[in-house]
Amino acid sequence: MEVIHGHLYDFPKYYDLVFGSDWKAEFDFLLECFARYGRNVRRLFEPACGTGRLLYRLAEAGYDIRGIDLNPSAVDYCNRRMRRRGLEPTALVADMTDYRLRPRADAAFNMINSFRHLVTADQALAHLRCVAQSLRKGGLYVLGLHLTPTAVEPMEEESWSARRGHLAVTTHLRTVDRDLRRRTERFRMTYDVHTPTRRLRIEDEVVFRTYTRPQMLRLLDEEGSFEIAALHDFAYRIDETIEWDDTTEDVVLVLRKS
Repeated sequence: MEVIHGHLYDFPKYYDLVFGSDWKAEFDFLLECFARYGRNVRRLFEPACGTGRLLYRLAEAGYDIRGIDLNPSAVDYCNRRMRRRGLEPTALVADMTDYRLRPRADAAFNMINSFRHLVTADQALAHLRCVAQSLRKGGLYVLGLHLTPTAVEPMEEESWSARRGHLAVTTHLRTVDRDLRRRTERFRMTYDVHTPTRRLRIEDEVVFRTYTRPQMLRLLDEEGSFEIAALHDFAYRIDETIEWDDTTEDVVLVLRKS
């Protein structure tokens, strides 16, 4: 098997397959969030949009969409996908801690841990302030992330697979270091890629910022623009809110700009 040591985000075709396999549950959940918690939601924004797996489907559903991502390969993949479907390519290369969106959006979303790439308190706070400035009053920010539970042992590894035609990718994610004092969690992540003519492994390490429930609440309180409209988890069931406690490992916060 050929092995490449590189950034997984530089391989958008494989990234999109792995992380796009659950798009329908996320898509339906977002539409239900907009209807239940929002008001007249038509203009959408996704910071850290990646390959646009949700953006282009929301555009096809009639929403006005914008997205940014720091990775040029992902943004190019996203925009080429838009063009193939006759949609306006609206993703830009930009930093999710330093941007200004005009006109303001009715809702924003960041579904799976991209927020945790911001490894300092200043970066996290800057991002929330950018989102707040990019939303109209009453606008929603749907933010999904894994937390560090304090009452149970956190999950250390997981694997999942996805297939599209003759392409199959298996991903393995394993924690190699967790420093709760410095609030960093380092993961080793691999893609095992299989096609009829090639077997390839891509290896990378990813560093995330850790969040306990109190730490996340303090951050929201410090930023000050959002109230929590609802709490869900990665099951994406709109009729099932969760009790957020010290055992919670994943949360989808539906935040409303006050």
